[in-house]
Amino acid sequence: MRETEKIWMNGELVDWADAKIHVGAHGLHYGTGVFEGIRCYETQKGSAVFRLTDHVKRLEASARLLYMDLPYTVQEIRDACLEVIGVNGLPECYIRPFAFYGYGELGVSTAGNPVEVVVMSWPWGAYLGDEGMKNGIRCKISSWKRVGANTIPHAAKATGIYLNSMLAVMEANRAGYDEAILLTDDGFVADGSGENVFVVKDGKIATPPLSTSILPGITRDSLIQIAQDLGYTVEEKNLIRTDLYLADEIFMTGTAAEVTPIRSVDDQEVGPPGEITRKLQEAYLDTVRGGGERWSHWLEYVSIPAREPAQA
Repeated sequence: MRETEKIWMNGELVDWADAKIHVGAHGLHYGTGVFEGIRCYETQKGSAVFRLTDHVKRLEASARLLYMDLPYTVQEIRDACLEVIGVNGLPECYIRPFAFYGYGELGVSTAGNPVEVVVMSWPWGAYLGDEGMKNGIRCKISSWKRVGANTIPHAAKATGIYLNSMLAVMEANRAGYDEAILLTDDGFVADGSGENVFVVKDGKIATPPLSTSILPGITRDSLIQIAQDLGYTVEEKNLIRTDLYLADEIFMTGTAAEVTPIRSVDDQEVGPPGEITRKLQEAYLDTVRGGGERWSHWLEYVSIPAREPAQA
């Protein structure tokens, strides 16, 4: 992670190195936090954040599922994101707003703990690597199952839930793979450690339904709409392991991963990125960079102040 200049913390801009919390913070001990991952892209009309308001609304919804009352409105957090991007002067960056129960009491209950809200931004390239974006990644079906829908609210992008994802991706990485794919207890395909999964077969696109305990991804929703606009059929349905092995194409989506092709699963070769994956990847990257008017309402522009030239 490359350090930037400022972090927005509880209503104030502080220096990167000064954004600190107490070791007794509830969120540190029990994973009681919620977060978002958002990208800002450089376009011909200036820097634009992709679906910023939708992301902040999901942050607020995640907080409600954790009985967390955010001390700031959706609009105030949205404005904080834009402020951080502007003050750090990054035409392209990743934005991480998050909220957590802070230092107060240290029982499992969150009673007596303040809610803290933070927004960070920093440069971040292709999450699964430039090579992965171009030629596809190698995935492994994880031995760790996706947490059940009635165990933890999967619709919340909550920090504690990501222990499930961490175990899966570390297992895959240690075995020499790029990413993990998790199944449900019933054996249905759920998602990656931080991405939604799409399968292409006979020209049709399928993706697991929300009932498989997946996060309702904003990039997932964007891709479904873009694909349908391009004339493809997209079906939300249960998929099993062999659907991945026998797919014509597979790809993952997410704010960090964008649209990343999968070239193999458990060493079963799917092949290089296919035509549909390429078209959708191109259409998505064109959309986030301001290409055309069809999805222009998804872009929220930010002012990046001009930097003064360095003194000689």
